[in-house]
Amino acid sequence: MKKTLLYIFLLITTPLLMAQNAGETRFSFILTPQISWVKSDHQDIDNKGSHFGYNFGIIMDRFFSDNYAFTTGLTINTTGGKLAYPSIMTGETLNFAAMSQTYKLKYIEIPLGLKLRSEDMHRTNIYGRFGLSPQINIQAKNNGGSSINKEVRLLDLGYHLGGGIEYSLGGRNALILGVLFNNGFMDITDHDHFDDKAILNRLVFEFGFIF
Repeated sequence: MKKTLLYIFLLITTPLLMAQNAGETRFSFILTPQISWVKSDHQDIDNKGSHFGYNFGIIMDRFFSDNYAFTTGLTINTTGGKLAYPSIMTGETLNFAAMSQTYKLKYIEIPLGLKLRSEDMHRTNIYGRFGLSPQINIQAKNNGGSSINKEVRLLDLGYHLGGGIEYSLGGRNALILGVLFNNGFMDITDHDHFDDKAILNRLVFEFGFIF
């Protein structure tokens, strides 16, 4: 896994470092409704529901050729999911009672990736995006609104993959419509009851404005 992450990182950053005479820089405001869920690799821990959230912020595209750009930005990501945990018994002693936990999470996300864009086709461009999605947790609550910060890790990392269209409004301005899938690498939960890995997945519907 570490080697895979290193290869992806080098693939994303090398074109930027090689671009001594970088071209256009564009900024976009994005608002992205999303469906997210938490998935555990423990056979007795079940996914019990998805969470509807949103992601908004600024994305920067730094082009190093006409159709290729390094992409980064800063967004606020509201996401989460629900897991059902089984009881833990030692003999006749109950160590942990079965329960369901809803994770309502908020992160600061700093995406790092590449954008591949087609030539103009009647004021429309088709694009693809892929890269890494590091994020820092700034809030964790349960379904009742109580803090569960101690049950959620500070850092999360995943990859994103998707694409969409850009429709020109004239000049530098354009509308963005796309779909991205985000898949987590890291365990987002932090508890002592189960030795499991719970990752965060998201299906993101991207709406944006290039200015």
